[in-house]
Amino acid sequence: MTEQQKKQLVGAAALLVSALILFPLLLDGSGYRERHLQERIPQAPELPARVDIEPVESIPERESELPAPAEPAVISVPVPELADAIDAQKPQVSAQQDTPVLDEQQVPVAWTLQLASFKDEANARSLRSELVDAGYKVYIRHGPDLVRVFVGPDLQRSRLEALQARLKSDYALDGMIVRFTTQ
Repeated sequence: MTEQQKKQLVGAAALLVSALILFPLLLDGSGYRERHLQERIPQAPELPARVDIEPVESIPERESELPAPAEPAVISVPVPELADAIDAQKPQVSAQQDTPVLDEQQVPVAWTLQLASFKDEANARSLRSELVDAGYKVYIRHGPDLVRVFVGPDLQRSRLEALQARLKSDYALDGMIVRFTTQ
């Protein structure tokens, strides 16, 4: 074996040892932890191992042999009060004012509600988890110095304005509606 081959083997061995030491340190998966989502699918109910089916006596061949249907239950509700309650629950959205539109690149214009900005990412994650548990569509975005918490997006700005008022009353968060972008 020549001196050149010995140097190449020693160099290859040194590279292999350093790679075995450094790769686990560099590739520990810390950048991937952000993408792990909690599973929100409930467990399937347990079914019984055996289901007993009772036989049907007989199916009548004519309608005259069918039993008479039971009388439906009648609930009496004053009609004017019911109509007022229904009208109060209807959203006040004008189709002419809040119609989704396309921008110059033929992409739908969407809006999102920026709720808060934090320097500490743990605070942003805490708010996000609290709002997700309450049933809101929440995401966070990392900026150069801040982590922002958003709710949305939605194609109709009026729905976000109603959501903004609800979040202000429930969580005392003043948000601002901004144009949604994918970056």
